[in-house]
Amino acid sequence: MAVRRTYDQNCPIAMGLDLLGERWTLLILRELLGGARRYSDLRADLPGIATNLLADRLRELEEAGLVERAELPAPAARTVYRLSDRAWREIPPILQAIAWFGLGQLPSPTDGDDVPPLTGFLAGILMAFDPGRVGSVDATYQAVVDGRTFDFAVRDGHLAEARGHPDVRLVASAADLVALRLATKPSARHRAATRLDLSGTGRAVARFCATFALPAPTGH
Repeated sequence: MAVRRTYDQNCPIAMGLDLLGERWTLLILRELLGGARRYSDLRADLPGIATNLLADRLRELEEAGLVERAELPAPAARTVYRLSDRAWREIPPILQAIAWFGLGQLPSPTDGDDVPPLTGFLAGILMAFDPGRVGSVDATYQAVVDGRTFDFAVRDGHLAEARGHPDVRLVASAADLVALRLATKPSARHRAATRLDLSGTGRAVARFCATFALPAPTGH
């Protein structure tokens, strides 16, 4: 078992880093923003992490009340890890702030770029979430980015765990989602916007687009 390091300072930043500052911790939480994940999923999506280190980090996050285990019903009958309600309230703003800083380090996308699905999901959707635009939204959403599915919701003014059938489903490429935020030419942003595929009632789609600062599709 790894030995937990501490800054041993009576400071909120230091205490926050005692938990979140360890290598891989924030990336594990990042993965769980897209919904519950199996241990094997986390291993596959975090190349380079040792299996014992992943187990240690998950245990630490469980002990801190940020991650929970759940059993999928039959026929899956498998253990998954998911964010706790506390984590959904407190972790997304932290990841958003770091992601906005890191986004400035990414090169402007060009056609043919290989953009990971998770990068598209974060840059195109979650990073744009602003509690000030939420109002009374209470809805579950699904984003399918280059074939990878992300399930999430908005409840009580913050991001939350998905529950039930999605009110809106978005299908898009990661490259288009990043282009919506980073492309320097309006024509490139417009082309990316026209390729978004949104399904749901007109009202639900309009609220989804307003909540995540996405262009409303024509025809809705």
